[in-house]
Amino acid sequence: QVQLVESGGGSVQPGGSLRLSCAASGSIFSSYVSAWYRQAPGKQRELVAAVSSGGSTDYADSLKGRFTISRDNAKNTVYLQMSSMKPEDTAVYYCNWKSPYVSQYNYWGQGTQVTVSS
Repeated sequence: QVQLVESGGGSVQPGGSLRLSCAASGSIFSSYVSAWYRQAPGKQRELVAAVSSGGSTDYADSLKGRFTISRDNAKNTVYLQMSSMKPEDTAVYYCNWKSPYVSQYNYWGQGTQVTVSS
């Protein structure tokens, strides 16, 4: 069993910054890929960024340069640093940990609301 606990969401003004954290516990293997997704009202869930255990990263093209994903393997924690935030970044943000080898090992956090508004 795997538990994911997210923190760091909230409200911020346009141009501001927020840092999300997601701590994983339970049967997490170092090979897991961790990622952040987001879902805005009325829209599909979309990938924000992903990071492998080796540190390789992947970002949604529209977010490169503003968002940074990082991971502390010793703490089984993934972070998302969001900067120069825009109202269109408003969404529920979900963390995800999954095995690159076994498809059923795919775990989601409960989601954390991020609101960008003046």
